[in-house]
Amino acid sequence: MSDHVVLHVKGRVLVGPDEVRDELWAVDGRITFERPRSEAVAVSGWVLPGLVDAHCHVGLDHHGAVDEATSEKQALTDRDAGTLLIRDAGSPADTRWVDDRTDLPKIIRAGRHIARTRRYIRNFAHEIEPGDLVAYVAQEARRGDGWVKLVGDWIDREAGDLTACWPRGEVEAAIAEAHRLGARVTAHCFAEAALRDLVEAGIDCIEHATGLTDDTIPLFAERGVAIVPTLVNIATFPDLAAGGEAKFPDWSAHMRRLYERRYDTIRSAYDAGIPVYVGTDAGGSLAHGLVAAEVAELVKAGIPPLQALSATTWGARKWLGRPALEEGAPADLVVYDEDPRADVRVLAAPRRVILNGRVIG
Repeated sequence: MSDHVVLHVKGRVLVGPDEVRDELWAVDGRITFERPRSEAVAVSGWVLPGLVDAHCHVGLDHHGAVDEATSEKQALTDRDAGTLLIRDAGSPADTRWVDDRTDLPKIIRAGRHIARTRRYIRNFAHEIEPGDLVAYVAQEARRGDGWVKLVGDWIDREAGDLTACWPRGEVEAAIAEAHRLGARVTAHCFAEAALRDLVEAGIDCIEHATGLTDDTIPLFAERGVAIVPTLVNIATFPDLAAGGEAKFPDWSAHMRRLYERRYDTIRSAYDAGIPVYVGTDAGGSLAHGLVAAEVAELVKAGIPPLQALSATTWGARKWLGRPALEEGAPADLVVYDEDPRADVRVLAAPRRVILNGRVIG
């Protein structure tokens, strides 16, 4: 379909959780609610803003950076699943070329992961010591799109378990520097130990957050620190634990405990008022295109379906500073045969994907 075709999207347009319109148009790649004079091609169904995957890694696989052809396949897989906005939560690959492609999802980058030396997956991160943390955070804040990604905890081979990666003072200084440069900071955290220091140091978001407890949940809620649970990734914990049990039995037992209480943890966080958003952690060892499965996992954890839907649509876009279905916004939307509010599993079968006003799937 050529760029100049006007689309008339009609049916049930879910502008917000409580606002439904009958129609919108896509003109020159932008949304309008005013009927244009030109003829339009009709598309009908239940309409949502393009879905958001707020923890995704385009340009990365389990070995490290991948080439542009592989990155393109990853982005296309996400797009065809309805994910049209990605927060890339750390990648060693340069994916700026994606910005020139109107047929690929829009990406908000967090630069490259910043990890402690030998305390993360090989070839993923800048591996540094605490004295260099501020400088590297500043570097990635300038390279990213308003986010920086730390590795907050990882297995300590001497301790035989997950431990915090950074001293409190260095974390405070690094987060302050990121904020000075206009960037928000998020951190990978599986376990309990690093959370209080990171939140009290001013962090904006925690990835995974399986280590939340009754002691730290109120702190997150008070500070408004968001979490991106990546439950489709947490499902891999039992296999990881089995693989490491012989060498690191304490770590394996810890990973199993985090897994077993995962749904209770996320529901308790939601109930306390902690903002929860959808992310899949695609691109390391996980496949792309799993956004619908992650929404379903949030519902399984006890988050109300409408709120789980918002966590990948209206709410997620507002959190990331990007528009949803608004006058003048990019015409990025997904069309379904049935009402996704009634059953979030509908998200797994988009009828049409429209990106920048073009029907592409």
